[in-house]
Amino acid sequence: MDVVSLGETMVLFTPEKRGQMRYSRSFSSQIAGAETNTLIGLAKLGHQAGWISRLGNDEFGALVRAAVRGEGVDTGQVIIDGEAPTGLLFKERLNEREVRMYYYRSHSAASRLQPGDIDEAYIAAAKYLYLTGITPALSPSCRESVFHAVEVARRHKVTVVFDPNLRRKLWGEEEARSVLKELVRKSDIVLAGISEGEFLYGTKDCTELAGHLHREGCGTAIIKRGELGAYYSNTLEARYVSSFKVARVVDPVGAGDGFAAGVLSGQLDGLPLEQSVARGCAVGAAVTMVSGDIEGLPDRRALASLLSAAAEDVQR
Repeated sequence: MDVVSLGETMVLFTPEKRGQMRYSRSFSSQIAGAETNTLIGLAKLGHQAGWISRLGNDEFGALVRAAVRGEGVDTGQVIIDGEAPTGLLFKERLNEREVRMYYYRSHSAASRLQPGDIDEAYIAAAKYLYLTGITPALSPSCRESVFHAVEVARRHKVTVVFDPNLRRKLWGEEEARSVLKELVRKSDIVLAGISEGEFLYGTKDCTELAGHLHREGCGTAIIKRGELGAYYSNTLEARYVSSFKVARVVDPVGAGDGFAAGVLSGQLDGLPLEQSVARGCAVGAAVTMVSGDIEGLPDRRALASLLSAAAEDVQR
């Protein structure tokens, strides 16, 4: 297995028309989960990806499992929980600029994930363990599961990659800051956004943020700068990477997850870190061109076409 992750994936309902959701009568359904977004991105690029989680023994759980498995991600470590439901999520598109998200995940099946659900051999066989800051916020048992997974990975020399992916609605600021910093200390690679850097260390400056991450013990710091691209730093080099230009952003949700998939894909392919980060920018940009978390994730052919078109534009 190339990359293993654990976390919650929900069914996402989106009204067919814009405006307040109270006036909507028809909805489209998709799946949404930060970790599976990244895993699916990796699978579409030809890598082996595995997911650890819990789903309700309900139709929504069946939908999520079939969708994730159908995208090429291994779901053999997903437990079907007959005592809790699968989480739901609604996206209210008020207008072109404003989108509101409503979560119905309290006491969901995934929030009941516990350390005993994790097969040590499954993580030990992976090259990377990918984690986000969402899962430890779901419940005390989820938090224990995340730290248990990290210890397993470190024991077996599996590279730990962490995206803080701050969700302020899920927990208090003091608790979030403490837990996220502890996970930074236990990670080899950290993918952080500017807003997360400000929350954790009080700075929006990329070089200062990378310095904080390095002092915490992180070997490679990668800072996501949105439409400005990214910045990375390790013991060998520190550089800015240009963004991948997009004519029109259709839906920005999931771009960070796509970025993570691109970076990990590049590293799995043996690319230099600069090229891996550039691939991350390209995959993240591709996600924003399509409505939905995973619908815009490119396969190898689509990624090559995207990069080729960008190169032609530069040459012109």
